[in-house]
Amino acid sequence: MNNSIDDSITGEFSKCIWSKFRKGIEEYRLIENGDRISVCISGGKDSMLMAKCIQRLQKYGEISFSAEYTVMDPGYTAENRAKIISNAEKLGIPIKIYNTRIFESAAKEKKHPCFLCARLRRGWLYKNAQELGCNKIALGHHFDDVIETILMGMLYGSQIQTMMPKLHSENYNVQLIRPLYLIREADIIRWTEYNSLSFIQCACMTTKDEGSSKRAEIKQLLRQLRAVNPAVDMNIFRSVENVNLQTLISYHRGGNSHHFLDDFDEGLSIKGTNKFSDKTLKADIF
Repeated sequence: MNNSIDDSITGEFSKCIWSKFRKGIEEYRLIENGDRISVCISGGKDSMLMAKCIQRLQKYGEISFSAEYTVMDPGYTAENRAKIISNAEKLGIPIKIYNTRIFESAAKEKKHPCFLCARLRRGWLYKNAQELGCNKIALGHHFDDVIETILMGMLYGSQIQTMMPKLHSENYNVQLIRPLYLIREADIIRWTEYNSLSFIQCACMTTKDEGSSKRAEIKQLLRQLRAVNPAVDMNIFRSVENVNLQTLISYHRGGNSHHFLDDFDEGLSIKGTNKFSDKTLKADIF
């Protein structure tokens, strides 16, 4: 293991990576005493950094938990598999590799191979975690993934939603957590370059070029917006933390739907409800 790589997380990148990692863990209660976590490593930069942060928290933090560093091989090429093993050794991550034929199964699906692949991978990760006695699985999604998901939902899905920091599985007694939730991708890339590390990219051989994907379009849109307003990422993130239900036409929670007309007239008796102020009117006009 290269100690300088390990130490860089709490040294050079303490503010932008380690502090934000700790903040996410604490703010969203992602890791708690007694947890047993399946740390899911795809071999990319995000999941490898996540594994290092969890490993360091396990060793030096005040939370008492255990971890399994899991690599699910969906059908990697020999080159990609060797790269994952080499990087794990370099980073001192004690990985366990499990062989599957998920890429092969997904490739048979003509219309939506990516959807099937994601579903098969997620299902396998939940099932394997449960078999290992883990109550949580950790995935390497970061802050940019969250922002992109919000915009994709609005622009392509006709809905307001976000990528949550943790979720309950519907079919397994396992939670999904995202420890890199507050960490920006640019800082992960800087950490990678600072330590002269090289990780595998998307290893799927059936998907189209990233440039044609909707997520790639969102990435390009965000680059354009940042050029005008550097704070746009945080504004988008804060927008799903500051939702005013009184200003939504309709919303649903589970199977229950609500429309603003359902109790519109009842709101007349409640001060400030369903009414506008001079300030609001001016904002709408000007």
